[in-house]
Amino acid sequence: MPKLLRITTVPISLHLLLAGQFRFMREQGFEVYTMSASGKEVSEVIKEGVPHIAVPFTRKITPFQDLRCLFMLLRFIRKERPDIIHTHTPKAGLIGMLAARMCNVPMRMHTVAGLPLMEASGVKRRILEFTEAVTYACATNVYPNSSGLKRFIEKQFGISSPKLKVIAKGSSNGIDTEYFKATDALKAEAQRIRKENHITDQDLVFCFIGRVVRDKGIVELIQAFQQLRQKDVQGNQSQRSSGKKLLIVGDFEEDLDPLPAEYMKFLRSDPDVVLAGFQRDVRIWLLASNVFVFPSYREGFPNVVMQASLLELPCIVSDINGCNEIITANETGLIVPSKNAEALTHAMRQLANDREMRERFGKATREFVAGNYGRGVVWEGILGEYRNGK
Repeated sequence: MPKLLRITTVPISLHLLLAGQFRFMREQGFEVYTMSASGKEVSEVIKEGVPHIAVPFTRKITPFQDLRCLFMLLRFIRKERPDIIHTHTPKAGLIGMLAARMCNVPMRMHTVAGLPLMEASGVKRRILEFTEAVTYACATNVYPNSSGLKRFIEKQFGISSPKLKVIAKGSSNGIDTEYFKATDALKAEAQRIRKENHITDQDLVFCFIGRVVRDKGIVELIQAFQQLRQKDVQGNQSQRSSGKKLLIVGDFEEDLDPLPAEYMKFLRSDPDVVLAGFQRDVRIWLLASNVFVFPSYREGFPNVVMQASLLELPCIVSDINGCNEIITANETGLIVPSKNAEALTHAMRQLANDREMRERFGKATREFVAGNYGRGVVWEGILGEYRNGK
Protein backbone atom coordinates (compact mmCIF):
# COMPACT_ATOMS: atom_id res chain seq x y z
CA MET A 1 0.00 0.00 0.00
CA PRO A 2 1.64 3.30 -1.08
CA LYS A 3 2.18 5.86 1.67
CA LEU A 4 0.96 9.41 1.13
CA LEU A 5 1.86 12.38 3.35
CA ARG A 6 -0.21 15.58 3.00
CA ILE A 7 1.23 18.72 4.63
CA THR A 8 -0.12 22.22 5.26
CA THR A 9 1.19 24.93 7.56
CA VAL A 10 -1.90 25.12 9.79
CA PRO A 11 -4.64 22.52 10.38
CA ILE A 12 -7.48 24.72 9.21
CA SER A 13 -6.10 24.31 5.69
CA LEU A 14 -6.25 20.53 6.00
CA HIS A 15 -9.79 20.70 7.34
CA LEU A 16 -11.39 23.39 5.19
CA LEU A 17 -9.36 23.44 1.98
CA LEU A 18 -8.85 19.69 1.55
CA ALA A 19 -11.88 18.22 3.32
CA GLY A 20 -12.87 14.77 2.10
CA GLN A 21 -9.70 14.09 0.10
CA PHE A 22 -7.99 12.02 2.78
CA ARG A 23 -10.89 9.60 3.16
CA PHE A 24 -11.19 9.35 -0.62
CA MET A 25 -7.50 8.51 -1.03
CA ARG A 26 -7.71 5.89 1.71
CA GLU A 27 -10.58 4.27 -0.17
CA GLN A 28 -8.40 4.23 -3.29
CA GLY A 29 -5.73 2.17 -1.51
CA PHE A 30 -3.36 4.77 -0.04
CA GLU A 31 -2.03 4.84 3.51
CA VAL A 32 -2.57 8.52 4.27
CA TYR A 33 -0.86 10.70 6.87
CA THR A 34 -1.53 14.39 7.52
CA MET A 35 0.81 16.96 9.02
CA SER A 36 0.51 20.57 10.18
CA ALA A 37 0.92 22.72 13.25
CA SER A 38 -1.36 21.90 16.17
CA GLY A 39 -4.81 23.45 16.36
CA LYS A 40 -8.46 22.83 17.13
CA GLU A 41 -9.16 21.65 13.58
CA VAL A 42 -6.95 18.56 14.01
CA SER A 43 -9.88 16.68 15.56
CA GLU A 44 -11.88 17.24 12.37
CA VAL A 45 -9.02 16.01 10.20
CA ILE A 46 -8.61 12.71 12.02
CA LYS A 47 -12.34 12.03 11.63
CA GLU A 48 -11.45 11.08 8.07
CA GLY A 49 -9.62 8.09 9.49
CA VAL A 50 -6.08 9.37 9.05
CA PRO A 51 -3.33 9.99 11.63
CA HIS A 52 -2.11 13.54 12.15
CA ILE A 53 1.46 14.53 12.99
CA ALA A 54 1.91 17.89 14.72
CA VAL A 55 4.93 19.94 13.63
CA PRO A 56 5.14 23.57 14.88
CA PHE A 57 5.12 25.32 11.50
CA THR A 58 4.58 29.09 11.54
CA ARG A 59 3.19 31.40 8.85
CA LYS A 60 5.81 34.07 9.55
CA ILE A 61 9.52 34.19 8.69
CA THR A 62 11.03 32.29 11.65
CA PRO A 63 14.37 30.72 10.58
CA PHE A 64 15.23 28.89 13.82
CA GLN A 65 11.73 27.48 14.23
CA ASP A 66 11.72 26.49 10.56
CA LEU A 67 15.00 24.62 10.99
CA ARG A 68 13.54 22.73 13.92
CA CYS A 69 10.52 21.78 11.82
CA LEU A 70 12.81 20.59 9.02
CA PHE A 71 14.63 18.22 11.36
CA MET A 72 11.32 16.89 12.73
CA LEU A 73 10.09 16.24 9.23
CA LEU A 74 13.34 14.54 8.19
CA ARG A 75 13.03 12.15 11.13
CA PHE A 76 9.44 11.31 10.20
CA ILE A 77 10.25 10.69 6.52
CA ARG A 78 13.21 8.46 7.33
CA LYS A 79 11.06 6.43 9.70
CA GLU A 80 7.88 6.07 7.61
CA ARG A 81 9.36 6.19 4.08
CA PRO A 82 6.38 7.81 2.28
CA ASP A 83 6.12 7.27 -1.47
CA ILE A 84 4.41 10.61 -2.07
CA ILE A 85 4.65 13.91 -0.22
CA HIS A 86 2.09 16.49 -1.28
CA THR A 87 2.33 19.97 0.25
CA HIS A 88 0.12 23.05 0.30
CA THR A 89 0.71 26.62 1.56
CA PRO A 90 4.08 28.42 1.26
CA LYS A 91 5.83 27.46 4.51
CA ALA A 92 4.74 23.82 4.39
CA GLY A 93 5.78 23.73 0.75
CA LEU A 94 9.27 25.04 1.43
CA ILE A 95 10.05 22.78 4.38
CA GLY A 96 8.13 19.80 3.05
CA MET A 97 9.68 19.81 -0.42
CA LEU A 98 13.17 20.46 0.95
CA ALA A 99 12.91 17.53 3.36
CA ALA A 100 11.41 15.30 0.68
CA ARG A 101 14.24 16.11 -1.71
CA MET A 102 16.89 15.49 0.95
CA CYS A 103 15.33 12.06 1.59
CA ASN A 104 14.86 11.26 -2.13
CA VAL A 105 11.11 10.74 -1.84
CA PRO A 106 10.04 9.56 -5.33
CA MET A 107 7.04 11.87 -5.79
CA ARG A 108 7.33 15.40 -4.41
CA MET A 109 4.18 17.37 -5.23
CA HIS A 110 3.35 20.94 -4.30
CA THR A 111 0.05 22.75 -4.90
CA VAL A 112 0.16 26.54 -5.22
CA ALA A 113 -3.01 28.31 -4.08
CA GLY A 114 -2.09 31.96 -4.20
CA LEU A 115 1.27 33.68 -3.77
CA PRO A 116 1.90 36.27 -1.02
CA LEU A 117 4.84 37.62 -3.05
CA MET A 118 2.39 39.12 -5.54
CA GLU A 119 1.63 41.87 -3.03
CA ALA A 120 5.11 42.11 -1.47
CA SER A 121 7.96 44.43 -2.38
CA GLY A 122 11.61 45.08 -1.55
CA VAL A 123 13.50 42.63 0.64
CA LYS A 124 10.36 40.73 1.63
CA ARG A 125 9.51 40.02 -2.01
CA ARG A 126 13.04 38.82 -2.76
CA ILE A 127 12.89 36.46 0.21
CA LEU A 128 9.52 35.09 -0.89
CA GLU A 129 10.71 34.66 -4.47
CA PHE A 130 13.76 32.74 -3.24
CA THR A 131 11.70 30.43 -1.03
CA GLU A 132 9.24 29.70 -3.85
CA ALA A 133 12.13 28.99 -6.22
CA VAL A 134 13.61 26.52 -3.71
CA THR A 135 10.22 24.84 -3.28
CA TYR A 136 9.73 24.41 -7.04
CA ALA A 137 13.31 23.20 -7.54
CA CYS A 138 12.83 20.48 -4.92
CA ALA A 139 9.43 19.37 -6.21
CA THR A 140 8.93 16.85 -9.00
CA ASN A 141 5.50 18.32 -9.77
CA VAL A 142 4.05 21.80 -9.20
CA TYR A 143 0.29 22.33 -9.38
CA PRO A 144 -1.01 25.92 -9.50
CA ASN A 145 -4.72 25.77 -8.79
CA SER A 146 -5.71 28.22 -11.53
CA SER A 147 -4.64 28.92 -15.08
CA GLY A 148 -3.78 32.52 -14.25
CA LEU A 149 -1.47 31.40 -11.48
CA LYS A 150 0.16 28.93 -13.85
CA ARG A 151 0.94 31.73 -16.31
CA PHE A 152 2.43 33.84 -13.51
CA ILE A 153 4.71 31.00 -12.33
CA GLU A 154 5.81 30.25 -15.88
CA LYS A 155 6.80 33.87 -16.42
CA GLN A 156 8.26 34.56 -12.97
CA PHE A 157 10.15 31.30 -12.37
CA GLY A 158 10.66 29.84 -15.82
CA ILE A 159 8.90 26.56 -15.03
CA SER A 160 6.94 24.86 -17.78
CA SER A 161 5.08 21.65 -18.55
CA PRO A 162 5.12 18.78 -17.78
CA LYS A 163 6.39 19.74 -14.31
CA LEU A 164 3.87 22.60 -14.07
CA LYS A 165 0.24 21.63 -14.49
CA VAL A 166 -3.30 22.67 -13.53
CA ILE A 167 -5.41 19.72 -12.38
CA ALA A 168 -8.83 19.58 -14.07
CA LYS A 169 -9.95 23.20 -14.63
CA GLY A 170 -8.56 24.50 -11.35
CA SER A 171 -9.23 24.43 -7.57
CA SER A 172 -7.34 22.48 -4.91
CA ASN A 173 -10.32 20.42 -3.78
CA GLY A 174 -13.31 21.15 -5.97
CA ILE A 175 -16.67 21.93 -4.40
CA ASP A 176 -19.43 19.78 -2.90
CA THR A 177 -22.31 20.80 -5.16
CA GLU A 178 -24.99 19.09 -3.06
CA TYR A 179 -23.80 20.53 0.25
CA PHE A 180 -23.84 24.05 -1.20
CA LYS A 181 -27.40 23.89 -2.41
CA ALA A 182 -30.16 26.11 -1.07
CA THR A 183 -32.79 24.12 0.85
CA ASP A 184 -35.91 25.27 2.65
CA ALA A 185 -34.25 24.51 5.99
CA LEU A 186 -31.18 26.61 5.16
CA LYS A 187 -33.34 29.46 3.90
CA ALA A 188 -35.31 29.43 7.16
CA GLU A 189 -32.05 29.62 9.12
CA ALA A 190 -30.93 32.49 6.93
CA GLN A 191 -34.10 34.40 7.73
CA ARG A 192 -33.44 33.81 11.41
CA ILE A 193 -29.94 35.24 10.98
CA ARG A 194 -31.35 38.34 9.31
CA LYS A 195 -33.90 38.85 12.07
CA GLU A 196 -31.35 38.36 14.86
CA ASN A 197 -29.12 41.00 13.27
CA HIS A 198 -31.97 43.48 12.73
CA ILE A 199 -31.93 43.11 8.96
CA THR A 200 -35.36 43.71 7.42
CA ASP A 201 -36.78 42.14 4.28
CA GLN A 202 -36.28 45.48 2.53
CA ASP A 203 -32.58 45.73 3.43
CA LEU A 204 -29.99 44.69 0.85
CA VAL A 205 -27.00 42.84 2.29
CA PHE A 206 -23.51 42.83 0.78
CA CYS A 207 -21.51 39.89 2.12
CA PHE A 208 -17.76 39.26 2.36
CA ILE A 209 -16.28 35.99 3.64
CA GLY A 210 -12.57 35.56 4.32
CA ARG A 211 -9.72 36.80 6.45
CA VAL A 212 -10.37 40.39 7.43
CA VAL A 213 -7.04 41.78 6.23
CA ARG A 214 -5.87 44.47 3.87
CA ASP A 215 -4.94 42.20 0.94
CA LYS A 216 -8.47 40.82 0.76
CA GLY A 217 -9.57 44.27 -0.37
CA ILE A 218 -11.35 45.16 2.86
CA VAL A 219 -10.25 48.81 2.73
CA GLU A 220 -11.74 49.24 -0.75
CA LEU A 221 -14.88 47.36 0.30
CA ILE A 222 -15.42 49.73 3.23
CA GLN A 223 -14.77 52.79 1.06
CA ALA A 224 -17.23 51.54 -1.58
CA PHE A 225 -19.89 50.71 1.01
CA GLN A 226 -19.53 54.13 2.65
CA GLN A 227 -19.77 55.90 -0.71
CA LEU A 228 -22.75 53.84 -1.82
CA ARG A 229 -24.62 54.40 1.42
CA GLN A 230 -23.80 58.11 1.53
CA LYS A 231 -25.16 58.77 -1.95
CA ASP A 232 -28.31 56.78 -1.23
CA VAL A 233 -29.07 58.81 1.87
CA GLN A 234 -28.23 62.10 0.12
CA GLY A 235 -30.63 61.19 -2.67
CA ASN A 236 -33.49 60.97 -0.20
CA GLN A 237 -33.07 63.33 2.75
CA SER A 238 -36.08 61.77 4.49
CA GLN A 239 -34.21 58.50 4.86
CA ARG A 240 -32.40 57.81 8.10
CA SER A 241 -30.73 54.75 6.61
CA SER A 242 -29.73 53.64 3.14
CA GLY A 243 -31.32 50.24 3.63
CA LYS A 244 -28.00 48.56 2.91
CA LYS A 245 -25.95 46.35 5.22
CA LEU A 246 -22.40 45.00 5.14
CA LEU A 247 -21.93 41.48 6.49
CA ILE A 248 -18.37 40.41 7.27
CA VAL A 249 -17.74 36.72 7.99
CA GLY A 250 -14.18 35.93 9.08
CA ASP A 251 -11.50 36.61 11.66
CA PHE A 252 -9.36 39.70 11.97
CA GLU A 253 -5.64 38.98 11.64
CA GLU A 254 -4.17 42.08 13.23
CA ASP A 255 -0.73 40.53 13.68
CA LEU A 256 -0.22 39.62 10.00
CA ASP A 257 -1.95 42.21 7.82
CA PRO A 258 -3.82 44.73 9.98
CA LEU A 259 -6.33 47.22 8.68
CA PRO A 260 -5.75 50.93 9.33
CA ALA A 261 -7.26 52.03 12.65
CA GLU A 262 -9.99 54.15 11.06
CA TYR A 263 -11.33 51.16 9.12
CA MET A 264 -11.17 48.88 12.14
CA LYS A 265 -13.18 51.47 14.06
CA PHE A 266 -15.78 51.69 11.30
CA LEU A 267 -16.31 47.93 11.15
CA ARG A 268 -16.66 47.63 14.92
CA SER A 269 -18.93 50.62 15.49
CA ASP A 270 -21.15 51.24 12.47
CA PRO A 271 -24.75 50.00 12.98
CA ASP A 272 -25.03 48.89 9.34
CA VAL A 273 -22.09 46.48 9.69
CA VAL A 274 -22.57 42.94 10.97
CA LEU A 275 -19.40 41.17 12.16
CA ALA A 276 -20.13 37.45 12.28
CA GLY A 277 -16.58 36.31 13.03
CA PHE A 278 -15.32 32.95 11.81
CA GLN A 279 -18.10 30.52 10.88
CA ARG A 280 -17.59 26.83 10.14
CA ASP A 281 -20.76 26.70 8.07
CA VAL A 282 -21.04 29.74 5.82
CA ARG A 283 -24.12 28.60 3.92
CA ILE A 284 -26.74 30.37 6.04
CA TRP A 285 -24.69 33.57 6.05
CA LEU A 286 -24.48 33.54 2.27
CA LEU A 287 -28.21 32.85 2.00
CA ALA A 288 -28.88 35.72 4.41
CA SER A 289 -27.21 38.02 1.89
CA ASN A 290 -28.15 39.48 -1.47
CA VAL A 291 -24.77 40.11 -3.12
CA PHE A 292 -21.37 38.53 -2.50
CA VAL A 293 -18.39 40.89 -2.80
CA PHE A 294 -14.82 39.60 -2.98
CA PRO A 295 -12.35 42.40 -3.86
CA SER A 296 -9.18 40.45 -3.01
CA TYR A 297 -5.77 41.52 -4.31
CA ARG A 298 -4.48 37.98 -4.93
CA GLU A 299 -5.86 34.45 -4.89
CA GLY A 300 -5.21 31.00 -6.19
CA PHE A 301 -8.69 29.59 -6.74
CA PRO A 302 -11.04 30.96 -4.05
CA ASN A 303 -13.43 28.38 -2.62
CA VAL A 304 -15.73 31.02 -1.19
CA VAL A 305 -16.57 32.42 -4.64
CA MET A 306 -17.60 28.92 -5.74
CA GLN A 307 -19.63 28.50 -2.54
CA ALA A 308 -21.50 31.75 -3.11
CA SER A 309 -22.07 30.83 -6.74
CA LEU A 310 -23.59 27.46 -5.90
CA LEU A 311 -26.03 29.18 -3.54
CA GLU A 312 -27.06 31.42 -6.47
CA LEU A 313 -25.65 34.57 -4.92
CA PRO A 314 -24.59 37.14 -7.55
CA CYS A 315 -20.90 37.93 -7.18
CA ILE A 316 -18.65 40.94 -7.60
CA VAL A 317 -15.01 39.89 -7.75
CA SER A 318 -11.69 41.52 -8.51
CA ASP A 319 -9.95 40.86 -11.82
CA ILE A 320 -7.33 38.45 -10.47
CA ASN A 321 -6.27 34.81 -10.83
CA GLY A 322 -9.03 32.37 -9.98
CA CYS A 323 -11.78 34.92 -9.51
CA ASN A 324 -11.83 35.79 -13.20
CA GLU A 325 -11.96 32.08 -14.06
CA ILE A 326 -14.97 31.34 -11.86
CA ILE A 327 -16.89 34.48 -12.82
CA THR A 328 -17.44 35.61 -16.41
CA ALA A 329 -17.93 39.36 -16.64
CA ASN A 330 -21.53 40.42 -17.32
CA GLU A 331 -22.62 36.81 -17.83
CA THR A 332 -22.33 35.19 -14.40
CA GLY A 333 -21.29 38.23 -12.32
CA LEU A 334 -19.34 41.47 -12.30
CA ILE A 335 -15.55 41.84 -12.36
CA VAL A 336 -13.77 45.00 -11.20
CA PRO A 337 -10.10 46.04 -11.09
CA SER A 338 -8.45 45.25 -7.77
CA LYS A 339 -7.65 48.15 -5.42
CA ASN A 340 -10.26 50.32 -7.16
CA ALA A 341 -12.93 51.53 -4.73
CA GLU A 342 -14.68 53.65 -7.37
CA ALA A 343 -15.20 50.71 -9.74
CA LEU A 344 -16.33 48.56 -6.82
CA THR A 345 -18.86 51.23 -5.77
CA HIS A 346 -20.26 51.31 -9.30
CA ALA A 347 -20.62 47.51 -9.44
CA MET A 348 -22.28 47.36 -6.01
CA ARG A 349 -24.74 50.06 -7.03
CA GLN A 350 -25.45 48.29 -10.31
CA LEU A 351 -26.46 45.05 -8.59
CA ALA A 352 -28.23 46.83 -5.75
CA ASN A 353 -30.50 48.58 -8.24
CA ASP A 354 -31.19 45.64 -10.56
CA ARG A 355 -32.95 42.67 -9.00
CA GLU A 356 -33.42 40.94 -12.35
CA MET A 357 -29.67 41.08 -12.94
CA ARG A 358 -29.01 39.60 -9.51
CA GLU A 359 -31.33 36.69 -10.19
CA ARG A 360 -29.95 36.09 -13.68
CA PHE A 361 -26.34 36.08 -12.49
CA GLY A 362 -27.18 33.80 -9.56
CA LYS A 363 -28.72 31.09 -11.72
CA ALA A 364 -26.02 31.28 -14.39
CA THR A 365 -23.09 31.10 -11.98
CA ARG A 366 -24.48 28.05 -10.13
CA GLU A 367 -24.86 26.21 -13.42
CA PHE A 368 -21.28 27.03 -14.46
CA VAL A 369 -19.61 26.12 -11.15
CA ALA A 370 -21.61 22.91 -10.66
CA GLY A 371 -20.72 21.78 -14.17
CA ASN A 372 -16.99 22.47 -13.97
CA TYR A 373 -15.70 22.31 -10.40
CA GLY A 374 -17.40 19.40 -8.66
CA ARG A 375 -15.22 17.54 -6.16
CA GLY A 376 -15.32 14.28 -8.06
CA VAL A 377 -13.62 15.87 -11.07
CA VAL A 378 -10.79 17.37 -9.00
CA TRP A 379 -10.25 14.31 -6.78
CA GLU A 380 -10.03 11.99 -9.76
CA GLY A 381 -7.53 14.37 -11.33
CA ILE A 382 -5.31 14.30 -8.23
CA LEU A 383 -5.63 10.52 -7.99
CA GLY A 384 -4.51 10.23 -11.59
CA GLU A 385 -1.39 12.26 -10.79
CA TYR A 386 -0.58 10.00 -7.84
CA ARG A 387 -1.00 6.83 -9.89
CA ASN A 388 0.81 8.05 -12.98
CA GLY A 389 3.72 9.55 -11.12
CA LYS A 390 3.99 12.36 -13.65
